[in-house]
Amino acid sequence: MTTIRNFALAVVAALVFTAASAGPTKVAILGLEKNAYEAWKSKDAKFWSTFLSDKFVGWGSLGRLDKASATKEYTGADCEIKSYALSDEQVSPLGKDAVLITHKATVDGTCGGQKIPAKRWAASVYVRDGGKWKGAFHAQAAIVDPKAAPAAPVDTQEAPNEGDTQPKHRDARTDAMLAVERAVWEAWRVHDSKKIADLTAKDISFINIFGVHLATKADALKDWSGDYCDVKRVSITDAAGTMLSPTVGILTHKATADGTCYGQRVGPVWGTSVYVKHGDVWKWTFGINLPARQ
Repeated sequence: MTTIRNFALAVVAALVFTAASAGPTKVAILGLEKNAYEAWKSKDAKFWSTFLSDKFVGWGSLGRLDKASATKEYTGADCEIKSYALSDEQVSPLGKDAVLITHKATVDGTCGGQKIPAKRWAASVYVRDGGKWKGAFHAQAAIVDPKAAPAAPVDTQEAPNEGDTQPKHRDARTDAMLAVERAVWEAWRVHDSKKIADLTAKDISFINIFGVHLATKADALKDWSGDYCDVKRVSITDAAGTMLSPTVGILTHKATADGTCYGQRVGPVWGTSVYVKHGDVWKWTFGINLPARQ
């Protein structure tokens, strides 16, 4: 009887270990994302202290966020959210300890007395942290008609200092990701889809400044090789690297593109790219770009 009991306990322990070691299901990640929206709606300040990873980085109304500034922004008293709904969810593993979710969000509410754009594409990254899955990144891009509205509400005070070529928080891994980032932007500028294909992972997705979600590598390469953008020069500055694991990193930065897309001048951009390491090479696997605002 003792042998049977010990065997049963061993089986239970193995199952628990396997569950802890395996990546989360799409349902579980979507549940975490909905919890975050509900906490935003209810202004639950306590929620974020355990929900967000200490490594959290993102973009908010005034720029780059860390855990403390994100907690303040997500519980801001000037936002009144009546309802929200998520759809078109896409979950992608980033190794065994991180996962990306993209989705469309429909929100009815105001912030600062101004109506929030009802439709947007959002992205979050979750990381395994102390046995729990915690938020490591979040940003949202409003869905707009690129032919009907400027690409970005340009504020010259928010434009990157183009003379500042030395990014902040430099280390070897940040430098490596930044080198790839600059190469990706330059390949986009000249519509070199082959070069972009070589610089990116097998599975990629992207959300651009107009809130357009490109769900696959084929979609992205087709879009980036198009001629709707005419850009003479690109510049990447103020880059910061956040390492989620030895093989997964997030690069946040500011970018400028001297040119137009859909006939509209491209303003300064707050950019985020997720990188995965293949052997000794960092590959771009996801990005979201937002119009920089004051």
